[in-house]
Amino acid sequence: MFKIGDILMLEPKYTPQKEKFNCMVVEMGTGCFYTDFPSDVETGKIAFIMDGTQFNATFSNEEQAVYVFESEVLGKVKGRIPMMQLLLPEAETRLDVTLDTAIHSEHSEFPPFRVLTEDISAGGASIRLLKGTAIQLVSQLYLWMALPLKSGEIHYLRLKSKVIRVTEKEQGNMLLHVQFLEPTKNDVQTLMRFIFEKQVDLKKKGLHV
Repeated sequence: MFKIGDILMLEPKYTPQKEKFNCMVVEMGTGCFYTDFPSDVETGKIAFIMDGTQFNATFSNEEQAVYVFESEVLGKVKGRIPMMQLLLPEAETRLDVTLDTAIHSEHSEFPPFRVLTEDISAGGASIRLLKGTAIQLVSQLYLWMALPLKSGEIHYLRLKSKVIRVTEKEQGNMLLHVQFLEPTKNDVQTLMRFIFEKQVDLKKKGLHV
C-alpha cells in the first residue's frame, strides 16, 4: 500500500477542529507501521496525538493515485528517533453486504437493470446476477448505488467499473466481479467509511466479518 519514506496526511475523525497533520513512514511492522511525530500542516509545529485517536490517512503513489484509509494511534516508541505506532489496515477489506444497485452500460449496450451486491470493498464489488440475466459481454460499466451512513446521510455513488470475470453460483445464478476504475477521493472515503461502520456493527453483535 505504502512504503518507508512516503508522506501521509492525517485528519482526526472525531474532533471539532479541522486539523491536518503530515508525517513520514519510517518503519513497517506486523499489523502496524511507524511514523515520525506528525507536524501541523498549517503551523508546521510538531503535534502530540493521543493514543487511541482515530483518523483518515491519505497518501499518493508514484502514479499520483490517491489512497485513503482509516487507522488509529497505537502508541509512542523511542527508537533512533521518537516514533508513533499506527494500526496497519488490511490491503483490501471486503464486506459481505447486500446493497440495491443499478447497472448501467457505458455505451447503451443494454438497458439499465437493478441487482444486489454480494460483497463490496473500496476497490470493487461482486454482483449477484440471476440465471438468464441478459448482460452482453462488456469490458466496462457503471454501478449506481446508495450508501446509508450512521450520520443519517445517504451518499449516492456512480462508479465506473471494469469487468474482471463472471463466475457461476448455485442453480445457474452468476457472480459478476468488477473493479472500480479511478474512483474519486470522496468515493473511496465514503466506501471505506461505510465498510468501517458496518464492521463495527458486526463486531458489536459478535459476528465475524
